Amino acid sequence: MENIIETLLYKARWILAPIYLGLSLALIALGIKFFQEVVHLLFYVFTMKEADMVLVVLSLIDMAMVGGLIVMVMMSGYENFVSTLDVSEGEEKLSWLGKMDSSSLKAKIAASIVAISSIHLLKVFMNTEQVGNDKILWYVILHITFVVSAFAMGYLDILAAKSRK
Repeated sequence: MENIIETLLYKARWILAPIYLGLSLALIALGIKFFQEVVHLLFYVFTMKEADMVLVVLSLIDMAMVGGLIVMVMMSGYENFVSTLDVSEGEEKLSWLGKMDSSSLKAKIAASIVAISSIHLLKVFMNTEQVGNDKILWYVILHITFVVSAFAMGYLDILAAKSRK
């Protein structure tokens, strides 16, 4: 009975495969939105104020960073929790693929969230006349929370690594 349960639990990891595939669909949707913004930018580049153009470019950077985060979670999550990716010898392989365990993936996700939050906070600061001071305060508090959380997770990983030695 124990073998059957363990076998079922081990094979249940494949339930994650369609979830990671679904992330690729989210990446497609993000790509569509990205190029929609690029087209909008190109049509209005000569009539747009400089500050508005910077806000649009910051949004594009934000979307690119979210796209990278999706790829990182999708690929390393699949490889860590479902199955090793078989990349043919002649094909291009991402340098970090196969080298990122769940701990380093967690650290990279935290760093990406802090970077995305930084871009968003910069957009808020560039657009202060349309955002109330109380909202700006909450954006700053939220960003600081992300930063402190990322440092805390990194510190806990260092402590865990020391205790394993």
